Amino acid sequence: MWQPASERLQHLQTMLKTKLNVLTLRKEPLPTVIFHEPEAIELCSTTPNTKNRTHTGYKVTYLGKVTISGTHFLSGCTESAVVGLWDTKQTSVTHDDSITSSNAILEIRPFQVRLHHLDGRGEATVAMDTFQVARIAYCTADHDVSPNVFAWIYRQINDDLTFQMDCHAVECESKLEAKKLAHSMMEAFKKTFHSMRSDGRIHKSGSSDEFPEESSTPDDG
Repeated sequence: MWQPASERLQHLQTMLKTKLNVLTLRKEPLPTVIFHEPEAIELCSTTPNTKNRTHTGYKVTYLGKVTISGTHFLSGCTESAVVGLWDTKQTSVTHDDSITSSNAILEIRPFQVRLHHLDGRGEATVAMDTFQVARIAYCTADHDVSPNVFAWIYRQINDDLTFQMDCHAVECESKLEAKKLAHSMMEAFKKTFHSMRSDGRIHKSGSSDEFPEESSTPDDG
């Protein structure tokens, strides 16, 4: 059907205007909001987890452990064990110059202490020992052999349900850091004790499965 030129022009302008409106609405929201932004959010939340993990704590040299006797621990009770571990370490360094000064990171938390053993470059964790704070009977940073040594006595439960008391020791980078570790251990012990008492796992007498009556509380030096 024939239409005047003015009507055809008006119809064409209306169609073009409608198409331009559709294109304008789709140009920005679809590719930018729906596709790009969710991908950016996902990358931001997952990418950092794939990088090298770092641990909060103090760089130390793990001297080792020695099984000791007794259940009552007073000032100086770790000295003999620490001296033996210290002499062994000094002998090892004398015969092997490649031994790094700091081979671990000691991380003290409420309820748990973690000892991260590092690789030869002192970077990545190759193994980790965990210690339940409730089983730590004593700790101190007061040693004659070196003021930089921090030690703790741990109640190790064996597979046959028997237990032994092991003295673990680390050499810190300074006397101050050894004292800080002792203080952090004491704070972790207090928080663990109060939490267990609030949960009813510790009787009014102060004893429980994890806190034997004969055990001493950690000493901050």
